[in-house]
Amino acid sequence: MTLVSWMAGASGVSAALVVGIAGPTFAREVVLGMFGPLAETVTSWVVAEQVFRRRPERLTAVMITAFAGKLVFFGAYVAVMLKVLALTPAPFMASFTCYFVALHFVEALALRRLFAGAPRVSDAADLRGGLE
Repeated sequence: MTLVSWMAGASGVSAALVVGIAGPTFAREVVLGMFGPLAETVTSWVVAEQVFRRRPERLTAVMITAFAGKLVFFGAYVAVMLKVLALTPAPFMASFTCYFVALHFVEALALRRLFAGAPRVSDAADLRGGLE
């Protein structure tokens, strides 16, 4: 199973559990609080993984650009959810914050694992061409 499948599955199951325990009153808030961070994290991971596999030297530049895009996306997403859809702020923001932190943590661990498999300079001797 891919990381994307795990993130989507775990997010869906956890949202269903929260709604099942808390009741359907704030189901929209919980699900929509999960959806934005999930969509962004999945997109971010897919792009980062593809760039790393094809041209790893470009990954930092792509991630910096993506960060700027995330700022705009999340600002607009939260504004639309609260102003246009008029979701109840507290449960929406609680859900949004929990999924945002959890999914970005998972993405950070996945990036760490991806980088760990890449060839790298391991010590100063390698930098000096093995001369000591």
